[in-house]
Amino acid sequence: MPTKVTDTLAAQARKGRIYKGKLWIRNANKWRRVATTTNSFTYARSVKPTILHFQLRNLVWATSKHDMYLISNDSLMHWSSISRNLSEVVNFSGYIVPTEKYAGSLLEDLTQTQISTMAVKNRFLVAGGFQGELICKSLDKTGVSFCARTTYEDNAITNAVEIYESVSGGPRFMAANYDCGVREYDMEKFQQMNHCRFPWPVNHTPMSPVSKLFTVVGDDLDGLLVDSRNGKTVASIVGHFDYSFACAWHPDGRTFSTENQD
Repeated sequence: MPTKVTDTLAAQARKGRIYKGKLWIRNANKWRRVATTTNSFTYARSVKPTILHFQLRNLVWATSKHDMYLISNDSLMHWSSISRNLSEVVNFSGYIVPTEKYAGSLLEDLTQTQISTMAVKNRFLVAGGFQGELICKSLDKTGVSFCARTTYEDNAITNAVEIYESVSGGPRFMAANYDCGVREYDMEKFQQMNHCRFPWPVNHTPMSPVSKLFTVVGDDLDGLLVDSRNGKTVASIVGHFDYSFACAWHPDGRTFSTENQD
């Protein structure tokens, strides 16, 4: 096992050298569990999230050093480490009725929604459900702004949602679903702008911070780089041995990393 990591200079990175911190190990796919021998940290449990399956991501979301949003039982909660106050933001156990009117918003169809993923950013909250539900809320307003069902297919679970600013400056979000679809929504009028379909279930689709490209990873060995304007694949991401579940862009918009269960 390598024990030394040498830094990669900017000039070396431009010539193709891998960034520091990435260790490419021979036979890396032959893994084994390493026993824990020491405790590096001491943890204090203040609030307890409810995560129904280990593959569900983004059910705990930190928006600052002292603000955290989490799913606990049937509610989305906010925890402040400064005031040590735990408060309910949305209760999903009963009927969810939007307080604002937008075209396509469901008025009374959502009830007992099981949340599979969520995102909180720029004072907006978007939660996705096991049956393709989407629930949107402004944290500065009372009530829920928008509710929808992306699909009524059997495999409809919302795997991930991403809130971002478009190149033009408007707030948008993107939803990745197990029905092989990726849907982009405008957050000013909550209208679907794009719907792209892929040959396999999609697990994550983050948008580049500086362009109209987004990455698509899911139940396939390869990922995709896609142009959001026309849904065309620009490039394929190869090299993994198993399915991918997450992806993240560097702020420069030219580099991204993928997370895979290999």
